[in-house]
Amino acid sequence: MKKVGFVAVVGKTNAGKSTLVNLIVKKKVSIVTSKPQTTRNAIQGIYNDEDSQIIFVDTPGIVKNFQRLDSYMNKQITNSLLDLDALIILVDASIPFNEEKDLLLKKRFTKDCPTFVVFNKIDLTNIFLIQNLKNKYQEMFPNAKLIEISCKDNFNIDYLVDEIKNVLKEGYDYYPENISSNHPISFLIGEIIREKTLMLLNEEVPHCVAVKIEQFKKINNVYHIDATILVERLSQKKIVIGKSGQMIKKIGILARKDIEELLNKKVNLTTFVRVEENWRNSLNYLSEFGYSFKDE
Repeated sequence: MKKVGFVAVVGKTNAGKSTLVNLIVKKKVSIVTSKPQTTRNAIQGIYNDEDSQIIFVDTPGIVKNFQRLDSYMNKQITNSLLDLDALIILVDASIPFNEEKDLLLKKRFTKDCPTFVVFNKIDLTNIFLIQNLKNKYQEMFPNAKLIEISCKDNFNIDYLVDEIKNVLKEGYDYYPENISSNHPISFLIGEIIREKTLMLLNEEVPHCVAVKIEQFKKINNVYHIDATILVERLSQKKIVIGKSGQMIKKIGILARKDIEELLNKKVNLTTFVRVEENWRNSLNYLSEFGYSFKDE
């Protein structure tokens, strides 16, 4: 039998949760940008080795409930904390302790399970700042183990995984060993396109973007993919398309490269842009784009 279990990765936006999960799984299962609230779903990255299977749940950052999409993201965090074998609270070590914001983590993430407070980005801090953070978090989570890491330098990642293994119980695999995520390939493809859109457009179209895969089929060893990029205003559509279609072309080129690496096959990617006003507050559109509200 192996060491097995579910481990949620929680924290404030831009702490590096998605980057950490991708590093551990050694595969891109969650998109990464410098924009807050990039992750919208709880995404499971499945780590396998000879003696363990660990399901790391990458959660959205905490947001205030302004729209139904915000409510969905916060619900994803809550659901991810229901049945846990361990918890990682990821902290950006380059940001000084904030009494109001950091104490919210204590209120929300004090759980009756092995807890690790993990300080990321230690390459961007100094010994005085990190020590102050560690003292504050040890007071907040007295039973937690504190670990310093750097996702950028791949520092202490293996040590963190080993420490998690030590607190897990023995059991049987939840997933086949060749599975690296709980989401279908079409979801990962849509997320890659959304990632490139956010990356290229900076703050011009911040969180008004969703991606729906309209067609995904294989013909003569080539994958043909049609994707719709959804925005909320005509002005945003013009920005996504760009002058003479140059921006949508750049998005497609970058996305196709990552998708071909994911599928290990040649890809023919076609992207469209559609305007739907206030889609983030519409149950119909949220459902269409994969954000389910089963209790409403």
